[in-house]
Amino acid sequence: MILYMIRHGETDFNRQRRIQGQSDIPLNAWGRELARRTGKGLEDVRFDLVVTSPLIRAKETAQLIVGEKSIPFIEEPRIQEIAFGEYEGLCCSKDGYNIPDKNFLAFFDDPSHYQTPPKGESFQQIIDRTGCFMEELINRGEYADKTILISTHGCALKAILANINHTPVEQFWGEGVHRNCAVTILKVQDGKIEVEEEGKVFY
Repeated sequence: MILYMIRHGETDFNRQRRIQGQSDIPLNAWGRELARRTGKGLEDVRFDLVVTSPLIRAKETAQLIVGEKSIPFIEEPRIQEIAFGEYEGLCCSKDGYNIPDKNFLAFFDDPSHYQTPPKGESFQQIIDRTGCFMEELINRGEYADKTILISTHGCALKAILANINHTPVEQFWGEGVHRNCAVTILKVQDGKIEVEEEGKVFY
């Protein structure tokens, strides 16, 4: 099994540094262009299946990447983005910061001390649900020889990698969140997952 995991293209919330989470925000024009360019870079890959977060930005990214090819799509809620609850839509940029928690940026800078927002999710929760998804996926015998595109989100993708690499929460981000439409390639054989490439961009 070969898995191509991709973070969705850019949205206006990304550009404005607004907290997106599970808010259903579409790609902007540049995000669509990034997805098209990524599709061009992956045009020789024969995908057998697309698994996508149900959020529109992930679905649209996957659709633009595969183009006119007839490939089955499955929506998978366990790979949607981490929920930020009551903070979704608020701004975390230095100039426009309006989040009630002055320590919210620990989410990016100090994950082990991140305080979950009201009605939001913790790092451990997204690690657990993405891990459950991956465990189920790699044990599906009918997918053993398939090449699968997984369209997801920045934090969710890092959570999948945290499961694979047994990364502690304090090191969750590693070298940082992947760029929009960055591709990470995993090879699965005999129940073991190998990261062949991480965060590759085609633009």
